[in-house]
Amino acid sequence: MLERLQKKWNVSGLRLVLIIAIFAIGGSLTGYAGKKLINLFNIEKGVLWVIVYILLITIIWPFAVLIVSLPFGQFSFFKNYILRIGVKLGVFSRESGVHSNETGPQLSTKDPQLTTHIAIFASGAGSNAQKIIDHFRHHSLIRISLIVCNKPGAGVLAIAGKENIPSILIDKEKFFRGDAYVPELKERGISFIVLAGFLWKIPSALTKAFPGKIINIHPALLPKYGGKGMYGRFVHEAVIAAGDKESGITIHYVDEIYDHGKIIFQDKCIVLPTDTPDTLAQKIHELEHKNFPAVIEKLLLK
Repeated sequence: MLERLQKKWNVSGLRLVLIIAIFAIGGSLTGYAGKKLINLFNIEKGVLWVIVYILLITIIWPFAVLIVSLPFGQFSFFKNYILRIGVKLGVFSRESGVHSNETGPQLSTKDPQLTTHIAIFASGAGSNAQKIIDHFRHHSLIRISLIVCNKPGAGVLAIAGKENIPSILIDKEKFFRGDAYVPELKERGISFIVLAGFLWKIPSALTKAFPGKIINIHPALLPKYGGKGMYGRFVHEAVIAAGDKESGITIHYVDEIYDHGKIIFQDKCIVLPTDTPDTLAQKIHELEHKNFPAVIEKLLLK
């Protein structure tokens, strides 16, 4: 369990110990303060007492852990943690990261230390990359910080230039038999990788450096029509040739095997007798553009 938390929060062992200690101390302080405050209301113990007490500790807890985190040097972590909870509950807006009451105090979330930095790997035109960039353009907690491409002249590189996003054109030898660009990714603060039409197999050096932090989108309903060589038009031609009545998209975690990682999300579309690889591709693109950014956001904010 502790190892899972360490990976989820991307912290060292020492920081994890400090964070758990702050949770414990902050929780105790919250309980103590809640009981002291509720005594001021002279409410007899019962249903109303329980309701008021729960409301009080819900309000007190964020302030308690933030105060306790200061001497431990973990204020940024807990500020980020509370903001993520606030985004889920609708207390903070996704776009601005401020309290929903426009006349109330505003809480800025532009600190880069509080941001999840994503690298998008792509090989082609980059339509999915563009949709993802658009979705997170003003996000308070998630930022597209790097475009990685293996094909000179690919459209996604033009998108990176237009959007003022740094890009890396990777070398095959270094990617597969070198360090897989892990140092460059770490130096840029990348903590999550999205494959959006990236045609090279991901080497073990990269999956080990980012365990459970790399996802891919495949233009078919895995486990059907996956594996080496099954991408783009080749997939759609295979689906139509097999006479399938439906196709779709699969978003999945990435491991060392093509299209093999755990499935995160699937969506389907009908394949008509009149469909061609081109018309089916259009249906699949619509599913990709509709779902991929939203699934990424859900994964990162859970």
